[in-house]
Amino acid sequence: MASKTCILNFLALLSIFLPLTQSLHFNFPAVFNFGDSNSDTGNLVAAGIESIRPPYGEIHFQIPSGRYCDGRLIIDFLMDAMELPFLNAYLESVGAPNFRKGCNFAAAGSTILPATATSVCPFSFGIQVNQFLQFKARALELLAKGKKFNKYIPAENYFEKGLYMFDIGQNDLAGAFYSKTFDQIVASIPNILVEFETGIKKLHDQGARNFWIHNTGPLGCLTQNVLKFGTDPSKLDELGCVSAHNQAAKLFNLQLHGFTKKLQGQHSDSNITYVDIYTIKSNLIANYSRYGFEQPIMACCGYGGPPLNYDRRIVCGQTKVLDGTSVTAQACNDSTEYVNWDGIHYSEAANQHISSQILTGKFSDPPFADKMPFLLNLKF
Repeated sequence: MASKTCILNFLALLSIFLPLTQSLHFNFPAVFNFGDSNSDTGNLVAAGIESIRPPYGEIHFQIPSGRYCDGRLIIDFLMDAMELPFLNAYLESVGAPNFRKGCNFAAAGSTILPATATSVCPFSFGIQVNQFLQFKARALELLAKGKKFNKYIPAENYFEKGLYMFDIGQNDLAGAFYSKTFDQIVASIPNILVEFETGIKKLHDQGARNFWIHNTGPLGCLTQNVLKFGTDPSKLDELGCVSAHNQAAKLFNLQLHGFTKKLQGQHSDSNITYVDIYTIKSNLIANYSRYGFEQPIMACCGYGGPPLNYDRRIVCGQTKVLDGTSVTAQACNDSTEYVNWDGIHYSEAANQHISSQILTGKFSDPPFADKMPFLLNLKF
């Protein structure tokens, strides 16, 4: 497993540096992140809404870290690339978290639309933005009291110079498939984006100027959705993914891209970048073996065995009586061979690959070298 990890690390580094033949150095003093479980570093767990147990976190942290992964998330690798520490969760109060270089408001299960009584998570995008507003106001209050708080909270100008990252919207679409038709889901996309625009405007009014917006990935390729909605082979695409889910994601991304183009035209004082996560993830699933993976859809940590190793009745790491027998949803021997970790979330190895592709800049609009405030040191 160690040798496999080394090979993947080497390939990831090659994929970062070879396409650009240069190294990227980011000059953001802080990062403020908003999203769902794809970038939650501990908020939902800190809120006491859910708990996660081993083998979560087994690769990098050796213990569960509040992340829905066997190790690091995409945002962790991006923070490394920016030479910044991992983001602490806003709701994490134990262990004296340091927010000097930013704060993470993302929470697993979050949606862009306001949460309802049946929502998995109450911390929708609007709530996360309000949490940021409270965080900023409190930080400025503490800064006014003297220098003793400076090493724990962002400097005042960090709020303008920092990077605001967004990876949210997946749950608005995926959750809707349990109660709505495809046409109803597509019809709801404009309302979702109106809510997103409201939050972005609040942040811009507070001085935010650097926005990095991830689109949503191929939802139909998540193990959970393949099991639930892919029993009829005619509903699957050439990758073995649920066609309707992926089509909804594409339509959402098309409108999200149009929205970011509108923002770019409206706010000449801002740097607004759209990142095509869908293409990166779908390319990984389509060409998994090329990137050193052996299983593109089957979950590493789950129960049931091939072809999906996933059972909705039992989550990764849990022991439960099913059909009269006590069973445990266990991890596979080598998670670096799997794109999917637990049926819903990507493995650390997959997250590392995805991050390396993001950092090439070729999946962004505009490209990194265009308007994003990055310092490029050419090394030929």
